[in-house]
Amino acid sequence: MRGDLEWGSVPGLVRSAVERFADSEAIVDGDVRWTFAQLADAARQAAEALVASGIVRGDRVSIWAPNIGEWVVALLGIHLAGAVVVPLNTRFKGDEAAYILDKSGARLVFTVQGFLDADYVGMLRGAGVDAPIVVLRGEAPDGTTAWADFLARADGAQLPDVGRGDLSDVMFTSGTTGRPKGVMATHGQSVRAFETWSDVVGLRAGDRYLIVNPFFHTFGYKAGILACLIRGATIVPHAVFDPTTVLARIPEERISMLPGPPALFQSILNHPDLPGADVSSLRLAVTGAAVIPVELVERMQKEMGFETVVTGYGLTECCGIATMCRHDDDPETIARTSGRAIADVEVVLADDGEVLVRGYNVMQGYWEDPEETAEAIDADGWLHTGDIGVMDERGYIAITDRKKDMFIVGGFNAYPAEIENALLAHPEVAQVAVVGAPDERLGEVGVAFVVPKAGETVDPDALVAWSREHMANYKVPRRVVVVDELPLNASGKVLKYELRQRAAG
Repeated sequence: MRGDLEWGSVPGLVRSAVERFADSEAIVDGDVRWTFAQLADAARQAAEALVASGIVRGDRVSIWAPNIGEWVVALLGIHLAGAVVVPLNTRFKGDEAAYILDKSGARLVFTVQGFLDADYVGMLRGAGVDAPIVVLRGEAPDGTTAWADFLARADGAQLPDVGRGDLSDVMFTSGTTGRPKGVMATHGQSVRAFETWSDVVGLRAGDRYLIVNPFFHTFGYKAGILACLIRGATIVPHAVFDPTTVLARIPEERISMLPGPPALFQSILNHPDLPGADVSSLRLAVTGAAVIPVELVERMQKEMGFETVVTGYGLTECCGIATMCRHDDDPETIARTSGRAIADVEVVLADDGEVLVRGYNVMQGYWEDPEETAEAIDADGWLHTGDIGVMDERGYIAITDRKKDMFIVGGFNAYPAEIENALLAHPEVAQVAVVGAPDERLGEVGVAFVVPKAGETVDPDALVAWSREHMANYKVPRRVVVVDELPLNASGKVLKYELRQRAAG
């Protein structure tokens, strides 16, 4: 595997990308159009500035910013300096960010000012964060350092050798059921996993990759930035998802690669501008993180012109990748499964259906949390994912739900994802999320939050009646709530805990 044996680390990958793709366009962001050689030079300057600022090998450095070109330069600079990146979710508030910065011992924070009217510096200061702050974009308040002034510190310092066993990042989990935990991954794991990912999806040199998935998430950082360096694709950062702006950028930049969660594609397909939009450059889509109706895959191919749609499954604790469909799988397989194990990785189901993963991609552990690590990874090296699935005779898995999302209706296990998939077959339903709510008689019952298709109106009682004809009685939602949109985190996943609170209210 080339990524493991030849490059071994992100700094090695940067050098290799320059050798292979020096004059090809590496990144496009506003007025910036840099080649791979220019991107590498900018990253080296950032690394030297970090060293001049006292950052040493193994130090943690955080980035709290949207998808912008400076994020990419800061990331690669951190890696070239031998430091460990700690990305922060752009939707965090000050206390949430402060917890992770304190827990990880971050020595410096890169952030922005003015993004979506958020005062990141003010939130950091208000939460008592005293680490140095560098403002990547926007006005730098007193006591912080502007990006240009930071880069001016570069003085030609010697950079450390970074090996495959060195930590590359500590990615904190979303923490929807408790305090976030920091997942540790090495350079060798990250590069090797996403060379495999790039091979399987068919990413290639010259692809123009609109990265809507947030850089603070594995899907944006590793399946985005690193994959582009691995294959010689152009990084086109996109800060905030909006169907209108995405449809405009596709022809502007001749975008060929557009990954995202199913909700992203559903939003585009449901948008009134799509019929008149020029999407002829689109070639490749990668999705996952939720059950996908076959109709969605077929519509992506027919209405958006994708030659290839690939689905996969993974979680932060295994570098974000464990199983993948192959590009030549049929639409039914792509929609109804998350593929089979990637090379050199084992995936099995426990007796209760929980998905277990073992291989080079499994995390080094949770940052400074040996008890949680031992709970997640057993003595035989199996990562217990907390996801419930089924596996066919080919080894392809379908994730039916999270253990914690399952609810019990009168003694029957009800899996929201299964119910959601059935409801998406209704002609008036564009998006749906199902949660369990307390019920005196049955213990729990399903509540469905439904977004209608454009131009359609969903009648809650009629949808409940339709459900009774299409699924077992215990699966039928006892209540349907029509909403304009579902609450999503910045990675495009539905915030089920918010819906549970609403359903129980």
